[in-house]
Amino acid sequence: MKLSKGAWVIIVILLILLADQTLKIWIKTHLMLYEDIRITSWFLLRFVENDGMAMGIEVIEKFFLTVLRIVASIAIIYYLYILIKKGYKLGYILCVSLIFAGAVGNIIDCLFYGVIFNDSPAYNPYLPHQAAVLFPEERGYGTLFHGKVVDMFYFPLFEFRWPVWIPFVGGQEFLFFRYIFNVADAAISVGIIILILFYRKTFFTSLEKKKVEN
Repeated sequence: MKLSKGAWVIIVILLILLADQTLKIWIKTHLMLYEDIRITSWFLLRFVENDGMAMGIEVIEKFFLTVLRIVASIAIIYYLYILIKKGYKLGYILCVSLIFAGAVGNIIDCLFYGVIFNDSPAYNPYLPHQAAVLFPEERGYGTLFHGKVVDMFYFPLFEFRWPVWIPFVGGQEFLFFRYIFNVADAAISVGIIILILFYRKTFFTSLEKKKVEN
């Protein structure tokens, strides 16, 4: 049975959200803050939380950031509806679906994690191991709209120290890749990269058509 484009969109979004939230909840309830699970020498699961944009970049106050994400997600789901209705290519529609799923994945953290989790203690090898609790008897660590986004993927592929004679960065250490991210961040990044590489013309064409119709 051939699936419709709408069905593919739903499947992709649900799979990303399921993978994203399952891993985040597992990390939150099994690891202490800043604790590592080493997979290889260059791939670690490191539990961190952030209040800002993707990969921990802080820009604006938490409440307004969450509202901005919700508004952007509503706009994207409407855009998806238009793309499906007008018969755009499935690959392009799935790229937008990845971006939408990633945005919603992080919105869930911002909206609810402060209410449904208690605080995660920082890792200390000399203290008893104690992870956060899902639906604690006491209050959560925050309020609605003020949850922290859980990140865990860490790829410190290589590092070196810049020669001292180089202006501005001389003598400083350089680590690639220093950002820590999650499944939702990865979905957004993959969607954007594929869109830019293969569907850039389609994207601008769709915007031009929308302007003409308006």
